[in-house]
Amino acid sequence: MELRHLRQFAAVVEAGSLTAAAERLHMSQPPLSVAIAKLEADVGVPLLVRTSRGVEPTSAGLFLLEGASRVLGEVDELTAALGRFGAGTAGSVTMAAVPALLWHRVPTLLRAHAALHPDVEVRLVDPPPWTAIDMVLQRKADLAAVMVADPRRFARRHRGALEIVDWGDVPLVGVLPPEEGSAPDPLPLAAFDGATVVMPRRTAAVPSLPEAVDAAFRDHGIVPGSVRTVETIQTCVPLIEAGVARGLMPDPDGASLARFRVTVRRLDPEPPPLRALVLTRPGADADPTLARLLEQVATDPANQM
Repeated sequence: MELRHLRQFAAVVEAGSLTAAAERLHMSQPPLSVAIAKLEADVGVPLLVRTSRGVEPTSAGLFLLEGASRVLGEVDELTAALGRFGAGTAGSVTMAAVPALLWHRVPTLLRAHAALHPDVEVRLVDPPPWTAIDMVLQRKADLAAVMVADPRRFARRHRGALEIVDWGDVPLVGVLPPEEGSAPDPLPLAAFDGATVVMPRRTAAVPSLPEAVDAAFRDHGIVPGSVRTVETIQTCVPLIEAGVARGLMPDPDGASLARFRVTVRRLDPEPPPLRALVLTRPGADADPTLARLLEQVATDPANQM
């Protein structure tokens, strides 16, 4: 039993005659009659009875028609779904993003993407940046969103291994304990001179916030009283909330840190921003589903900042 035979049989029953069904199927009547006869031979029972008005299904024919309608409907749905995969409007993508981007920029991106492609599932994980890059290289993630201090140096280092999409500036702001709500805005960078400053640990794999803070302090003669090192950017926040440290932190789009009980201030002078990058394997954008998401990144308003 073949799908085309089921479609032909359903067309005959719906049309009520072989002649009318053949016209709908854009074929001549003799091959259609042969196909129906073969189907009856395959199932071993008559499916149609000829009458003066044309043809009518037998009880076995009605049973087959019900099942055929269900099967053909499912096949049509599968075909349509596969077509959406091919167009990049369905499927799934795994995105590894550092938490500071997950706080605001990634949700904004996914909201815009979902409005256009609601059938695409974007799976999120939040590893450190060096792990996010490894996940892409090891095919455990389709793309990674990270922040770097020197995008040109990063691009030179990973040329050939990664495709890089620029995702715009990520400004650095001063983050103070909540009780310092009266601090001026902008906050003089000199306010960190002699203070306890919290920073994530540095890694040679992805120079990012620690290197940017060091450069800002060095360029302006700022010498912290002490530096507390934590594992990642997001683990800086509890220490600042607790009032035991201050920090310079990335604030993508000026909205990421608003969710925490801290005092956020612009800085004067303003340090150079970090740069957000979206990374994929070379040729990965041949997947239409991933290509659609990368197009959304490329047109994101963050790139205009």
